[in-house]
Amino acid sequence: MLFDTPPGTSDEHLSVVQLLRDSGITGAVILTTPQEVALQDVRKEIDFCRKARVPIMGLVENMSGFVCPGCRHESAIFPPTTGGAQALCDELDIPLLGRIPLDPLIGRACDFGESFAESSPTSPAA
Repeated sequence: MLFDTPPGTSDEHLSVVQLLRDSGITGAVILTTPQEVALQDVRKEIDFCRKARVPIMGLVENMSGFVCPGCRHESAIFPPTTGGAQALCDELDIPLLGRIPLDPLIGRACDFGESFAESSPTSPAA
């Protein structure tokens, strides 16, 4: 089950953890982007999970780059000025599960009801 919550550790987070604790929560996968402002929010979320005894399965860096629709080259549009997700994972001993770049073909696949991984298997985002 996936929960997309606002940044921080508000009542929504507490309510979700309490609800899932009774259902047997197995852990959290936390998403971030490379910018420091996002990483600051994620640090708070990691702290919250640790205090609430929610196992952290790992971290995923979304928007880690941009895949050019013409040449398919990937470039950093949000440069990780402080090391991005990798540095945060190293610092806090959390597995980095992967990086997902922006690829305009994802939107196209969604528009046509196609599996992106099947329609663009060579994309860095697949």
